[in-house]
Amino acid sequence: MSEKEHRSPSTLITAAVTAVAVLVVGVAMYFVGEHSVKKTTGQTATTAQTQTVKKVGILQTMSHPALDQIHQGVIDGLKKGGYVEGKNLEVTSMNGEGDQSKLATMSQQLVNKKPDALCGIATGATQALANTTKDIPIMLGAVTDPVAAGVVKDLKHPGGNITGVSNVPPLKAQLELARKLLPKAKSVGFLYNSDEVNAKSQVKHADAIAKKMGLETKRFAVPTSNEIAQTVQIMSDQVDFIFIPNDNAIANAMPTVTQEANKKHEPVIVAADTMVKQGALATIAPSQYDFGLKTGEMMADVLSGKSKTATTPVYVFNGGDVYINKKEADLNGITVPDSVMKNAKVVGEEGSNK
Repeated sequence: MSEKEHRSPSTLITAAVTAVAVLVVGVAMYFVGEHSVKKTTGQTATTAQTQTVKKVGILQTMSHPALDQIHQGVIDGLKKGGYVEGKNLEVTSMNGEGDQSKLATMSQQLVNKKPDALCGIATGATQALANTTKDIPIMLGAVTDPVAAGVVKDLKHPGGNITGVSNVPPLKAQLELARKLLPKAKSVGFLYNSDEVNAKSQVKHADAIAKKMGLETKRFAVPTSNEIAQTVQIMSDQVDFIFIPNDNAIANAMPTVTQEANKKHEPVIVAADTMVKQGALATIAPSQYDFGLKTGEMMADVLSGKSKTATTPVYVFNGGDVYINKKEADLNGITVPDSVMKNAKVVGEEGSNK
């Protein structure tokens, strides 16, 4: 007999039990594996949902340092709110370069892309977007007077598809700063674009504030950039200093303004920090970048469903930082008081990286 034939019944029973055990383990592993696959697949689906790509369109009125910084701030604000280009965010940016007809065309192009939200940087772009859609959420990327511009009904209760950030400047603080820097000044001239509704609104308020401070006021409105140089020359002979509100046309021509003003040592006080970096004497204001950053954060909240444009108040900054152009102060023989200088962000100074 062979060895196989000599196996006892108990040995055969043991073998059978072992075989069954192996089969049970195999089946169990199969179901565990199947469950694991389903679980992993479920996790992948969840991840895919959180990574849904949102589409936004940004329309910028024109290019100059202030608006360019706002644009960058919007992108960074979206990132801060969890939306990153190349991951879960697709951004289409367009620039009308100050041409209102281009802004209207570009607004339609952006709306045709069916974005989840839009952003208008400055008044012209925001008005163009507002005229194109009443359904897609629109964020104000620094519009000085949204009510006067006709894009919201009320700052606290926008009531429609538009909200965002107003970059209304602290006019009283800016004129008080001018008095500290120019204590002998008796008159101020306001330089602004006659076609920009925000600029006219600011000048109206600033004029009233200046008069209460005992300053004589004069308004110099220019319809085109071609008249800026000549107007600055005239102003320099008639007033002790020039004040420029938030005004895209003038901001775009700041090199011309400062060049002409410097010929007659005429101090220029402005509403935006970027204008100081372009050659104006001083301002007190939030940074343009911060306006954009806040706009981007608010847009992220709308994209995520945390807030809605109709019920989200327009954000208005209070106060700001003091910016002093040391080179301009020296050029005009102006001594900046220590009380101002110690808290100021200084530009135009040797060793300054601002």
